[in-house]
Amino acid sequence: MRDLVIPICRLEKLFEDCLWAEGPAYMAGADCVVWSDIPNNRILQWVEGLGTRPLVSVSNYANGNTIDREGRLVSCEHQSRSVVRREHNGSRTVLASHFEGKRLNSPNDIVVRSDGSIWFTDPTYGILTDYEGVRAEPEQEGCNVYRLDPETGELRAVVRSMVKPNGLAFSPDEDRLYVSDTGVSHLNGGPHHILAFDLNEQGLPENERVFAEISPGVPDGFRVDEFGNIWSSSGNGVQVFSPEGDFLGRIAVPEAVSNLTFGGPKNNRLFITATTSLYAIYVGVRGATRREIL
Repeated sequence: MRDLVIPICRLEKLFEDCLWAEGPAYMAGADCVVWSDIPNNRILQWVEGLGTRPLVSVSNYANGNTIDREGRLVSCEHQSRSVVRREHNGSRTVLASHFEGKRLNSPNDIVVRSDGSIWFTDPTYGILTDYEGVRAEPEQEGCNVYRLDPETGELRAVVRSMVKPNGLAFSPDEDRLYVSDTGVSHLNGGPHHILAFDLNEQGLPENERVFAEISPGVPDGFRVDEFGNIWSSSGNGVQVFSPEGDFLGRIAVPEAVSNLTFGGPKNNRLFITATTSLYAIYVGVRGATRREIL
């Protein structure tokens, strides 16, 4: 862990006044961070030296965000129960809203692979109450992980075995997919772990196994650094695991962490959403995200 952090760097609070901060994404072209304040139904933007402003004032209770290969913001919306892309001209394009003729549950977290495919999780958190969306009955039989083909628009359920799939990320070489299951939130004795999958020749996940269990709290969202280490949210800060699943240490955060992302001009600044706030800290490694696709 000493090789991954910088002892003289302190945790900075960049913004507070959220109800539940989630889904941070770094936009390299604008050198800014965007994230969701789900119950307040908005997406916020923080810029160094300028501070925070609303980027999207009515976000349809957006949760997870990512940036695609053309620098566009792609978001998971609870209220519309869809994955949407915001074009450079400000218009909004719905990428996925139904699977097998039925509405999605409430897309939660999302990543874009280097081939342009969009992967997202679809638990029921956004339709359980009116706090982070609109209460409704699920139409899907389960909570799945989906892959959206960028060329054909085909939506495919690639993982169907999870209770509440949540955060997800790829290893640096993209040969492995990680997905967290936070089912303990609504199921006594339920999962609070990160699963690992190998990707086969068709790019589909197989060989499901438990990579690491998170306690206290749950692995709501996480990211991977350039060496394949996992930086995960938890109830007591950011917990870090080696590529083999060994616990290395943690960065203490004074609020329960929901999600995080690497960013900054050198991709070595960790931006952390935690309950009411956005935090940041410089670390000793870079994020695994390929700079050229941001």
